[in-house]
Amino acid sequence: MTTVSPSPTAPARTRQPARFRDLLAAEWIKLWSLRSTWGAFALILLAMVGLAVHAALATQAGWPDWPAERRAVRSPLWDAFPTEAQMFVVLAASGVGAVAIGGEYASGLMRTTFAAVPRRGAVAAAKLTVLTGVLTLLGLLGAVTAFAVSQAILADVGANMSIGDHGALRGIAASALLVPLSALVGMALAALTRHTAPAIVTAATVLLLLPTAVDADERWSALLRQALPMPAWQRLMEPTGSPPWIADPYPATVAGSWTTYAVWAAVAAVVTVLALRHREP
Repeated sequence: MTTVSPSPTAPARTRQPARFRDLLAAEWIKLWSLRSTWGAFALILLAMVGLAVHAALATQAGWPDWPAERRAVRSPLWDAFPTEAQMFVVLAASGVGAVAIGGEYASGLMRTTFAAVPRRGAVAAAKLTVLTGVLTLLGLLGAVTAFAVSQAILADVGANMSIGDHGALRGIAASALLVPLSALVGMALAALTRHTAPAIVTAATVLLLLPTAVDADERWSALLRQALPMPAWQRLMEPTGSPPWIADPYPATVAGSWTTYAVWAAVAAVVTVLALRHREP
């Protein structure tokens, strides 16, 4: 009689938790798989470089006819980083941040992501890391290129500045960091609303329209306006403060403007993490 011994039971496989670098790789793929990402990035670079070239060419053409007083008060940074360009940048970058989360809620991918990786805080940290890193590099590329091209054009009439001049590096850094800052605000609003369109509209209202509705005549209103990202960026663009023709009884400071940047970025990151951790998808 032959005795058949039972086969040993195969040990159960335990699934290893996703490492943080795996989450970064997943968020990297998600970001670049969106067609809107490519369009928004192209718009950001086109706005930063194209409008800088346009402004520099206009100054170059009119420089011989400008009076000495106008030449003396003009900053080359105004041509390198026109306000119109930054408005496009803010809108496009905040849209990238909003789509990065709002799109996942709309498609149901957010629920799948949390089912695969229950550690929501780690998922949120990966999203913030990838978005901030990519948008910072994009902003730096656009700002450095805009500065270099515009100053090369202005050099023909001697109206340029070098990167070592007072305020040049600060202007480049402020314009570059405005890109990831806007994206973080858009992401935080999308995490709260769970929809892309309301997040983009709210970001445009807060970042672009609200500063125009707040004046600087009273101390409290001046402080409120200085606590907004766009006015903070405008202060960082002025090497010696506000232009002489602008009455500013309560001028902003450089340190205060950098603090505004830091606070907005930190609050946006915290809101994103809390919204993803404590709200069901």
